[in-house]
Amino acid sequence: MLFNSWQFGVFLPIVFGLYWSVPQRFRWALILIASYWFYMSWNVKYIVLILFTTIISYMAGIFLERYRDNKLVKKFILAFTLIACLGVLFVFKYFNFFAGAVADFLNMFALHLHPTTLTLLLPVGISFYTFQTLAYVIDVYRGNTKAEHHFGVYAAFISFFPQLVAGPIERTNNLLPQIKAAPDFNYAQATYGMKLMTWGFFKKLAVADVVAVYSDRVFNDVYTYKGFALVLAMFFFTVQIYCDFSGYSDIARGCAKLFGIDLMENFKSPYFSATIREFWSRWHISLSTWFRDYVYIPLGGNRCGKFRRNVNLMITFIVSGLWHGANWTFIAWGAVHGLAQVVENAFIPKGYEPHGVRRALRVCGVFGFCMLAWVLFRANSISEALYVFAHAFDGITGIRSYLLGYKDITKGVSGSLRDVPIVFIVLAAYDYFLLKHDIISWISCRSVFLRRSVYVLFIIVFLMFLPLKRTQEFIYFQF
Repeated sequence: MLFNSWQFGVFLPIVFGLYWSVPQRFRWALILIASYWFYMSWNVKYIVLILFTTIISYMAGIFLERYRDNKLVKKFILAFTLIACLGVLFVFKYFNFFAGAVADFLNMFALHLHPTTLTLLLPVGISFYTFQTLAYVIDVYRGNTKAEHHFGVYAAFISFFPQLVAGPIERTNNLLPQIKAAPDFNYAQATYGMKLMTWGFFKKLAVADVVAVYSDRVFNDVYTYKGFALVLAMFFFTVQIYCDFSGYSDIARGCAKLFGIDLMENFKSPYFSATIREFWSRWHISLSTWFRDYVYIPLGGNRCGKFRRNVNLMITFIVSGLWHGANWTFIAWGAVHGLAQVVENAFIPKGYEPHGVRRALRVCGVFGFCMLAWVLFRANSISEALYVFAHAFDGITGIRSYLLGYKDITKGVSGSLRDVPIVFIVLAAYDYFLLKHDIISWISCRSVFLRRSVYVLFIIVFLMFLPLKRTQEFIYFQF
């Protein structure tokens, strides 16, 4: 069930009404039922996987607390849970990739092997809820949180439907107490949530889905294009993936607020970052902090000297790339971002804050780097990514004919690029002011006339660019 579907438009009001109608002590049960229904709308069979992961991690938490003074038993429980949960993820997401990689490696030595492959549909959201369960178990192991003894409440925490399939990857100490507390209805919080959802739908429907028509056309057949058409496709995908994923996160956070629950902020104007390090403090925050706390710091973090710190960074980002997908392109994307941070650590002091023109130039540089790196993320193979890099500036000496290359990606496509800059300006202005202000709260405090004027103008822009065709699935559902 997609957020951008009529089914969800029916589902959400029903769940909302029931949630605030039942007694507080039963609201966890309603969340659990609604969440499982929501998940089963994709594939009924795969509810078994989330149940398995939930049961294993729940029992692990109970036993870790019971044997908290026995380090050997605790380590065994943690290892068993990691193997069980990551094993499920490996089979469904990485088995075929690693089987092929091993076969390719052996073929280099004339040891021909035909890899065994599995024909399995990747369960939606498996990477997200697996990491949420692992964070819970590790936190209980470390003594940072207490084990939850109510299985139903714990299951509702793992499967909470607004963030189940694409995050944010919530921490136990934030979401679980809210599920248990079942807070009272707050009108201001609910209306804020609806406004946040509306902004998320704008980013998804009026921006991401519009530019996707053009970026997909190129990246699905890159060898047909060259020159400015490739550059434009890179730029469009850079905008698309941000609006698609941050749009989902906004809808998820807004939806949760309707039930009195606050999810962590997942994006903070990342394309206004002046360093790659800052970019990763603003992009997919729930995942970047997860890797920081459960991979980078356990490896030694920055406590082991500069060389070891750089090695830890590279390992963390390569694993992050692999988390996104079983393809060498994702590994290369993660490695490039890790290498960029290694270079930054060597030349840019920690805490360095450029201002004025210098910051603006650095922001442009970081945006350009991210745009190039996204090619690795989007391309179907390394060879396709290299083709894009090699041919993106073909014919640039004839600047007029080069810029007219944009027509190559509009042939036979309904719609025009002429009005797209309008939504880009709206998006950029919102993100820029979001650096210092909560825009929704700020507008909500203005006069009635100003508020209604902004809302009407926004609705007009939204409807102008709302695609009439069937909307696309969210990009991060595949991870």
